[in-house]
Amino acid sequence: CEFNSDSVIPIIEEALSTVSEDCEAEIAFFGGSFTGIDRNLMIRLLEIAYSYVKSGRVSSIRCSTRPDYINPEILDILEKYKVKVIELGLQSTDENVLLLTKRNHTFEEEKMACELIVKRGFQLVGQMMIGLPSSNLESEEKTADFIISSGALGARIYPTVVFRDTELCNMSISGEYTPITLDEAITRSARVMQKFINAGVKVMRVGLCSSENLRSEETYYMGPNHPALGELVENEVYYNLINEKLSLSHSDNYDKITVNVAKGMLSKAIGQKKKNKVRLMERYKLKEIVFSENSN
Repeated sequence: CEFNSDSVIPIIEEALSTVSEDCEAEIAFFGGSFTGIDRNLMIRLLEIAYSYVKSGRVSSIRCSTRPDYINPEILDILEKYKVKVIELGLQSTDENVLLLTKRNHTFEEEKMACELIVKRGFQLVGQMMIGLPSSNLESEEKTADFIISSGALGARIYPTVVFRDTELCNMSISGEYTPITLDEAITRSARVMQKFINAGVKVMRVGLCSSENLRSEETYYMGPNHPALGELVENEVYYNLINEKLSLSHSDNYDKITVNVAKGMLSKAIGQKKKNKVRLMERYKLKEIVFSENSN
């Protein structure tokens, strides 16, 4: 059946009814390549969204798309309707990974798309994936480096999850592709996240949105689809940082240490089920480790 663009108005209205008037709201077109849909439909949806911006009920518009659906004409349209943020599915900068995953674009096209977006004054967010066929930590870190160097203000990290009735699922069944484990996803995502943190690029999300549809047996086949994946990755980032500090402080000379963290970060530093605390005590043969919040 044909999609009725006017059906989005009740959805927007319902969402706005749940937030206070002084809250900064945004309309986002996610879940696919927005600039690759029928042009008339895209413009109609932008018209609806822009009417909320003009009325002051919504502050901005963002959309997600692919590098091969970015060109000057498309950016003209997005600019006309005051789209502020463009999230680009870069996934990987490795040509072999792009080929195996049938992304239908090259790294050169990724570069051109990013350059166009930033040059035209849009805010860029790079979406990348961990554990794609033939990818490894080295190629993933290179992808993160590219997102940083391209001028992105934000990033999303998605460890690869296999869903049923997909080509990737068939590759998994045949043994052609093996998804990474949860531990691998945490370790590799933490390394990438640290790069973004060091560069001042905000990590907006790690892992898929937690929903029944994405976790049901009818949909999910295998891979690191954990409801608290983002938190586990942040725990690992803290563990790596504390390890780095301890390795520089001759920790073998101490049996008790105190770790100061920013306010509100205590649980992330200690780790789920005190995992970081336990690992650090065992690794450095500590008698005691104290985690403390510090406003400095």
